[in-house]
Amino acid sequence: MSLKLHTIIASTRPSRVGPAVAEWFHNAAKAHGGFDASLVDLASFNLPVFDEPEHPRTGHYHHAHTKAWSASVKSADAFVFVTPEYNYGPPPSLINALTYLSAEWAYKPAAFVSYAFVSGGTRAVQATKPWLTTLKMMPIPEGVAIPNFPAFFDADKKFVPNELVAAGVKPTLDELARWATALKTLR
Repeated sequence: MSLKLHTIIASTRPSRVGPAVAEWFHNAAKAHGGFDASLVDLASFNLPVFDEPEHPRTGHYHHAHTKAWSASVKSADAFVFVTPEYNYGPPPSLINALTYLSAEWAYKPAAFVSYAFVSGGTRAVQATKPWLTTLKMMPIPEGVAIPNFPAFFDADKKFVPNELVAAGVKPTLDELARWATALKTLR
């Protein structure tokens, strides 16, 4: 059985560029061959600000959006969060989505593809990692940071990375596969 990777578009903002960045990474993940790769758009789940009446650790979900989100996260062995940096941190949509669930995240590794201006989104990644460890996830050090992200879009709004950005993909996926394989034994 192959490892299932979800590349999650973390921004839900209408003017977001995350889908183009995520599509590029998703295609690279499929070509890598170490995963059964799926592209997951957080916006498609329409998660309101956390609205479940019971704590996520109970697994008793009342709303259809939570049940759908739970099934999606539960089916994956590893995650790549494609995230912008908003105000030196992650988008609220990502933190909200993490908050919705508990056991579904546990013992799974995660990596980041982040984008922003000077920071490349690294401040958002660093702010998110403690959330992941609280959910018993393993945020790996490898990732892809994209500084000055507008420079990587062509006239058709397709994301076209330079060699330095693209070089981060293989080491990230290789390490993510190692962790996903090892952590699968804990689930």
